[in-house]
Amino acid sequence: MADVVLSAAVRQNLLSLQSTADLLATTQNRLASGKKVNTALDNPTNFFTAAGLDSRASDINNLLDGIGNGVQILQAANTGITSLNKLIDTAKSIANQALQSNVGYSTKSNVAATIAGATPNDLRGTQTFASAIATSNVIYDGTAGGTSGVSLTDTLGGGIGSLVGTAVTKNVPTDATSTGAVLYTGTATATATGTDLISSLTNGSTTTPTGPQAGDVLVVDGKTITFTATGTPTVDSNGNYTIGVNQPINALLATVDTINGNTSNPSVVNSSGHLELHTGTNRALSVSDTSGGTVLAKLGFSAPVSTSLGTGASAPITASTKLFNTVGGLGAAIADGTTLTVNGKTITFKASDPPSPAGLLVGSGVLGNIVADSQGNSTIYLGTSNTFTNATVGDVLTSIDLASGVKSATISGGIATFTANGTASSISGAGVVTLNSSTGADLHVTGPADFLKSLNLTTSTGSGPTTLDVPRITGANTIGTLIDDGSILTVNGKTITFKNAPVPLASATHTGVSGHVETDGLGNSTVYLQGGTVADVLKAIDLATGVQTATLSQTGATLTTQLGSANSSLSSGSLKISTGSASDLTISGTGNAMLALGLAGNTGTSTVFQASRASGAGGVSGKTMTFTSFKGGSPVSVTFGDGTGGTVKTLAQLNAALAPNNLTAQVDANGVLMISASNDYASSTLGSVADGGVLGGSITSTLTFTTPNPPVADLNSQAARAKLVEQYNNVIAQITTTSQDASFNGVNLLNGDTLKLVFNETGKSTLTIVGTALTPAALGLPTLVAGTDFIDNAATNKTLAALNTASTTLRSQASSYGSNLSIVQIRQNFAKSLINVLQTGSANLTLADTNEEAANSQALSTRQSIAVSALSLANQSQQSVLQLLR
Repeated sequence: MADVVLSAAVRQNLLSLQSTADLLATTQNRLASGKKVNTALDNPTNFFTAAGLDSRASDINNLLDGIGNGVQILQAANTGITSLNKLIDTAKSIANQALQSNVGYSTKSNVAATIAGATPNDLRGTQTFASAIATSNVIYDGTAGGTSGVSLTDTLGGGIGSLVGTAVTKNVPTDATSTGAVLYTGTATATATGTDLISSLTNGSTTTPTGPQAGDVLVVDGKTITFTATGTPTVDSNGNYTIGVNQPINALLATVDTINGNTSNPSVVNSSGHLELHTGTNRALSVSDTSGGTVLAKLGFSAPVSTSLGTGASAPITASTKLFNTVGGLGAAIADGTTLTVNGKTITFKASDPPSPAGLLVGSGVLGNIVADSQGNSTIYLGTSNTFTNATVGDVLTSIDLASGVKSATISGGIATFTANGTASSISGAGVVTLNSSTGADLHVTGPADFLKSLNLTTSTGSGPTTLDVPRITGANTIGTLIDDGSILTVNGKTITFKNAPVPLASATHTGVSGHVETDGLGNSTVYLQGGTVADVLKAIDLATGVQTATLSQTGATLTTQLGSANSSLSSGSLKISTGSASDLTISGTGNAMLALGLAGNTGTSTVFQASRASGAGGVSGKTMTFTSFKGGSPVSVTFGDGTGGTVKTLAQLNAALAPNNLTAQVDANGVLMISASNDYASSTLGSVADGGVLGGSITSTLTFTTPNPPVADLNSQAARAKLVEQYNNVIAQITTTSQDASFNGVNLLNGDTLKLVFNETGKSTLTIVGTALTPAALGLPTLVAGTDFIDNAATNKTLAALNTASTTLRSQASSYGSNLSIVQIRQNFAKSLINVLQTGSANLTLADTNEEAANSQALSTRQSIAVSALSLANQSQQSVLQLLR
């Protein structure tokens, strides 16, 4: 080609075209291979670096297969351990079944002794007691000086006290008269008489009747008299009357007197024909009408009649002196609702008439103007101004005596009957009021001062409350400190109540009466202070302690003294109280009975009087029973007692003490106390060299315990337990085969094999996992022997303990394998990630950027086209010469 002559322009374009073609060929090669470095000539550094990275990645990838096998080996071991755990759980179920089956012995090893009278609630058995005597403080009677001791006949309530007032007088009322004009009848000259008819009355100036007509109304002391054409006098429920004008004048006058309560001097028509209206001596008279005086005028009165009682000389009050009237009565009228309080009982005054028996509450009764209950409360109905039956001073004294107990009320069908129990309060002939207490309680009367002053019992005045105190008296025949009403003694849980009342007569409703004591037959009683003596107190105490028992009847209680006991007595003024043998003595109280009887403060400042019975023979109270250690338990030392202070009384308490020494107790209906081995050690023998549990202690001086009996096997139960041993051994045998089968690719960690894993290409990063042979022996689970294992609960619990230990071992091994498996999986994932990193780094060194190479190819193709066009232009001059040659 050297002979070819090219112009400079053509040659330059040719070189450019050849260079573009070389670049285009290189770009197309990169696009075709995907790499920018295909040989060491392309880029020696990148080529050899990438080759090294690819080689390491390949080496690590070869290790992944071994790591994967290691994962499977660990998973196989974990699967095996899971199965072993299930086998252990099955074995536990069999052992628990043995625990839940019969203990395996019909009788466990035991010792026994009889304690007469022992019960589960009291193991001490029957113990006899003797009655002891408890002495009170000296009780003095009421003799001056306070040095004389009481006697059995001294009374508890004392004598009556009296409050004597001063003379009280009243004005004795006299009759007063109101006279009307002359009345005529028939003719102007015939004066009226009492027998003339009302309809015949005239005024003297005519023969035509001018007297009251039907429809006219008179008003007498607030009550009405209505005239009708005919009819005798008739009264309604409100005290209002009707009367016919065909009735005689005397019938009208008698009706007026009835309304006014006039019985001392009846109203009349006098001899001169005048109407004379008399007040009588009970109350003033008031007569009017409803027609402005026209009806009064027809009867000869020119104005309404208002006539007061006449005032006579003063006279002493009597029991019949009325409370309501202001003339001839006690004084000013007592206000409705006024109350007196007497010894805690209430007396209420009401300004009305007493109710009928049918209208009373159950338990209340009426007598005269008094409505009372059986508890001492009462209501005094004062009566009304239109009622003759007004309450009296005597009613007040009766109510006070009911409240103080001087009188008592018996209620039957709404009717009250009052019975005197002592000296009643009274009024002397000189008008002196005397209030008496009962012998069972002091008297305390609280009420308005003005009312009490009206009886001259106090000088206080005013409407406020004033209290009058009337204490009982003491003397040689009474105790020095009188017992208050309502005081209570509680003796060994029984109640003795002191009551201010006389003893009731024995009857169908009072069957427990003996002397002044009434008992319910159960040890509770009431001592009646009115007449009750010190001897009655001792009787009530003996009934409460059981020293005496009562047989009840309608004729009274019959008392019997407890065998071997002495009744309580009195000596030198001190109560000698018998405790009885039933229980120790404890007396407490409310009120002042403890103090009055010398029972308060017998020990320091104590308010409880106590004494213990004398102990007798029998029972094991205070005795001690000991056991040496049995089957490794804690030695036992128990003392029988009341269950306090560490002593043992009940079967439950004894079992609680025996349990730490693997013993248990039971007592039968015959008092046989048996101490046995617990279920856990049913196969063991008390007192044996191997098992221990020797009985000792001072109880042997009271009780004779049997020689320890050996356990007696229950053949059926033992056969059942032997069958469970067989089942257990079958399960345990599966542990060996399961462990041997837990292999993978010839490696078995449960059979003691060792697994070594290599994690890098140099062999320096490794993990060695040493397996453990999980055989029954390695797990501490030997084959059981029938007749030895599962023989009782202790043997069964021993096997259960071994199974629990084996479970713990398996869990620990599983945890270890799990931890190793986690490490292997982490390294497996690490290796995979590292291979990716190496391969990515190699690719980054050799791979071409296809986007860039595609752009280059496109640019080179364009460049090549331009070069061809330029070469064509460069050849145009030669083509022009060619054209000239043509």
